[in-house]
Amino acid sequence: MEFRIERSALTDAVSWAARVLPVRSPVPVLGGLLLDTEARGEGGGGAGGGPLRISGLDYEASARIDVDAEVVRPGKVLVMGRRLLDICKVLPEGPVECSVEGSRFTVSGDGARFGLSVLPLDDYPALPPLPQVRGAVDAGLFAAAVGDVAVAAGRDDTLPALTGIRVGLDGDTMTLAATDRYRFAVRTLPWKATTPGETADVIVSARRLTEIARSLGRSGLVRVALDAGSAGFEHSGMRTTVRLLEGRLPRHEKLFAMADPAVAVVDRVRLTEAVKRVSVVADGDSPVQMAFARSDASVTLRAGYEDDVASQRLPATLEGAEELTVAFNPGYLADALASFTEPSLRLLLMGAGQRAMITDQAGTDVHRHLLMSVKPQLA
Repeated sequence: MEFRIERSALTDAVSWAARVLPVRSPVPVLGGLLLDTEARGEGGGGAGGGPLRISGLDYEASARIDVDAEVVRPGKVLVMGRRLLDICKVLPEGPVECSVEGSRFTVSGDGARFGLSVLPLDDYPALPPLPQVRGAVDAGLFAAAVGDVAVAAGRDDTLPALTGIRVGLDGDTMTLAATDRYRFAVRTLPWKATTPGETADVIVSARRLTEIARSLGRSGLVRVALDAGSAGFEHSGMRTTVRLLEGRLPRHEKLFAMADPAVAVVDRVRLTEAVKRVSVVADGDSPVQMAFARSDASVTLRAGYEDDVASQRLPATLEGAEELTVAFNPGYLADALASFTEPSLRLLLMGAGQRAMITDQAGTDVHRHLLMSVKPQLA
């Protein structure tokens, strides 16, 4: 096996495939990346100009990427992925020559030369196939939507379903949702189904889906593939699969139905800055209080206890009540606000200790974030 490739292209490809490698594994070959210049079909080629295919996997996910390379002698080799990535990062810029010499994989460029022991190919499991392709979604919209809801996913691995993002497909609409029981984020976006009336309802690890969405790029279409046990995503020579989580998330439709709430509208940037500012004196998860007043069209934020207190007053409109005071976990509130990009936000408020909904100013159902307010405890 022998090929030539630009250092930057090799580094990017190795970095992308190495994302799925386990940090520690009782099976040594699972720490390896498979470099293959014999691939055919699906972007494969032959000697003298065919692509290099790099792939890796663990028990939950797999990744495969095709990158252009000048293939001198086709072949396959399995090497420790993270060690190869470390080498790629310190190689000089410019062309790199890679080859297998006996039981060693060599990487050289501009006078620098590295050698890596090869791992046994016979012990390396085959990559899982891509599930059935259900349709495609805009890469930029998908990445943004995943980021919007991932902040609400749980971190407690004893409740696996709550650490995931629900991916729901219904006709020409994709719905992403996540909750940790204290907050619930939902985002809808258009997508192109392969067949009319396509439906699905699965849960994908929020951590994995966030990594995937960020890594696939922000232009073009991402092909989405699903079966009973796994999800797959493919874009511009990159293909990845991830095992689905078992269980289901609570349905949000009834929870999001709020009868006769008070409605406040406030500038997103100013509110975000004010939450960060007053939270400086909030110990642990002590709440940030928001006191809305219709008479002077304002909201006053307060945080802290006894001598360590902070406050800030902002313009805000309020309808449906003359005055209303709610309080939120400052971290949860900051996460929710950061997931929006609109100039102004609309807050649907039921009162202290009850549900509160954040949407864009128009009140559309495209992006909604539900928070449970707590009872104000300021002295």
